[in-house]
Amino acid sequence: MKEALDSFARLPALSAPPRQIVVFKLRGRVFGVDVGCVREIRGWQPTTELPHAPNYVLGVVNLRGAIVPVFDLQARLGFGPNDDAAAGVVIVVEIGDRFVGFLSDSVSDIIDICEEDLRAAPDYADGHRPLLRGLAVKSDDIIGLLDLDAVIDVSCLATLDS
Repeated sequence: MKEALDSFARLPALSAPPRQIVVFKLRGRVFGVDVGCVREIRGWQPTTELPHAPNYVLGVVNLRGAIVPVFDLQARLGFGPNDDAAAGVVIVVEIGDRFVGFLSDSVSDIIDICEEDLRAAPDYADGHRPLLRGLAVKSDDIIGLLDLDAVIDVSCLATLDS
């Protein structure tokens, strides 16, 4: 019996199953979020603007009775405002108990990411919390994996609740 256990211990560790990532584009840049947090992908609809909202909050939409803030993800990531919202799609994600929409240019795919595809996110020397959890390398693409908790400005969402 001990020999059987010893031979089992020598087996290579099983690798984690691949994670599925929803891949989307912003000005030709490729990003992804875990498929488990995506609730739906919608065409653009005009938002109701909010006074004194950060420049990356486009406004809110009514999604089956829930008021959902819509972020200009391109602006939030520092790439400047998305000037063609009507041509984009909104990815609705669930973060904790909140739904939030992100404007993107297009959703291109759902892919599997394995451990060997993952790389560390760059370290920022300025002390800001990185907006990426890491990078995934698939073929010739480098996919920025968003850290949704960092992308969402909790103080901004709190003002929507009041």
